[in-house]
Amino acid sequence: MEFSFLDELPKIVWMLIGIAAFLGVIGLLLLLVDVPRTRRDRWQAVLFLSPALLLLAGGLVYPVLRTTYLSFHDRSGDTFVGLANYIWMFQRPEILQVLWNTLLWVAFAPLLATVIGLVYAVLVDRSRFEPVAKSLVFMPMAISFVGASIIWRFVYAYRPADQEQYGLFNQIVVWFGGEPRLWLLEQPLNTFLLILVLIWVQAGFAMVVLSAAIKAIPAEIVEAARIDGAGPFQLFRSITLPSVWPTLLVVLITITVQTLKVFDIVRTMTGGNYGTSVIANEMYSQAFSQGQTGQGSALAVFLFVLVIPLVVLQIRRTRKAREMS
Repeated sequence: MEFSFLDELPKIVWMLIGIAAFLGVIGLLLLLVDVPRTRRDRWQAVLFLSPALLLLAGGLVYPVLRTTYLSFHDRSGDTFVGLANYIWMFQRPEILQVLWNTLLWVAFAPLLATVIGLVYAVLVDRSRFEPVAKSLVFMPMAISFVGASIIWRFVYAYRPADQEQYGLFNQIVVWFGGEPRLWLLEQPLNTFLLILVLIWVQAGFAMVVLSAAIKAIPAEIVEAARIDGAGPFQLFRSITLPSVWPTLLVVLITITVQTLKVFDIVRTMTGGNYGTSVIANEMYSQAFSQGQTGQGSALAVFLFVLVIPLVVLQIRRTRKAREMS
């Protein structure tokens, strides 16, 4: 058995070596940039962007190309099968269920999270307890999706009727004289219960961003509308909503992208069982649990294609807003 000194180094030493190497690279870049030369700005851009471009190529471009390549091959990655993996995606009933579940997530989660965040931001704006009220709604954002899923698993927890319930939902049902239910096993109700977890987390994000947009509305416009006799609903419809509309779309697109990629909630709460799987979870299951690399890669490419239009739309809106300002 060979003895390697490098294998015996503790992890903290490797961490310190990595930090030192990073600082060394940054120092070298700063040193080179300070050297007088022609076309200095172009050299600055090249030197500072090159590490990021290398990381982008290694962490994003290559995996995308590799995954696309595997999506046209069988599970071993050696035999070319053409579009067979994509055709399989739309022929298997269980995968069609996965696509339908993903559509439900995209249809309900972003819209409800954004609407709840907007309504809450309007209601607590300039109220006496605004900081506390906002903190309570934003608090779930500090929890990871896995942590939020564990919390909600306790909320949906089931025990037989002859035992004391510790799941909130079943306890409420028992208080009203009903029988406890296996919430996460009932289709399609279980999918909507999982969507509720994402809404619970993302509503705080929507509320904070939209609240900032509401506070940016000039007070003179609001006061003028009130003097003209506008009520709360008219203020919201004619002043608040048009003013925050660009921000509203940004929030909606951001949460939609997050929803398309949702994995943690489904994996933690049901593992994708009982008809709750979505594209990201099924991609993982096919590629790593079942060893179907080609089919898992096809699902990954399909998910990537779904996200691209949203990203392009977000970039265009950002560019237009920058040009207008």
